[in-house]
Amino acid sequence: MMTTLVGLGNPGKAYSKTKHNFGFWVLDRYSEKKSLIFKAGKGDYLVAKSNKLCCIKPTTYMNSSGKAMTDYYQYHHDDDVIENLLVIYDDIDLPLGTLRFRSNGGTGGHRGLESIIYHIKSEDFCRLRLGISEENVNVSSEKYVLSPFNDKHVKTVETMIEKACDGIEYFLSHSIDDTMNEYNNNKKGKNE
Repeated sequence: MMTTLVGLGNPGKAYSKTKHNFGFWVLDRYSEKKSLIFKAGKGDYLVAKSNKLCCIKPTTYMNSSGKAMTDYYQYHHDDDVIENLLVIYDDIDLPLGTLRFRSNGGTGGHRGLESIIYHIKSEDFCRLRLGISEENVNVSSEKYVLSPFNDKHVKTVETMIEKACDGIEYFLSHSIDDTMNEYNNNKKGKNE
């Protein structure tokens, strides 16, 4: 059974260092650890695969991420889309340094998730939320997510990426409930 990891972000150099690309950063690092290389997919996405794992980065821009999911699943005729899916994305409602796994739920106003839910017609898929909220945010959320992190947070971001990769590895061999118990209680999901 194939597990699909989807990292959300925006393609292109102009967006590569923005907070909205946290899902891309995590998936890039995880793929690198697994020696997987991204290639153009048969649709609006990049894909890196092994025998039991598929990593996808939509190239549709964040607000149309679900279109890339539709392209992938239609081409591969994968009927197990929902129960074997983990979507990795930035979350402005969580403080920077916080990771949260979830088994399902709404969008929390995240446009990438809205697009995925619309296209696959379900909210019942696993998520890894990556907190991006720095202290004293005083700009619109749209402007905030499309800006880079302050330089003083670089180490925290790098630590989060590594912890997210550890969490993904754990998720791949455990249930989502076990993963939430392990990572959502701040033992491993919060700055030490």
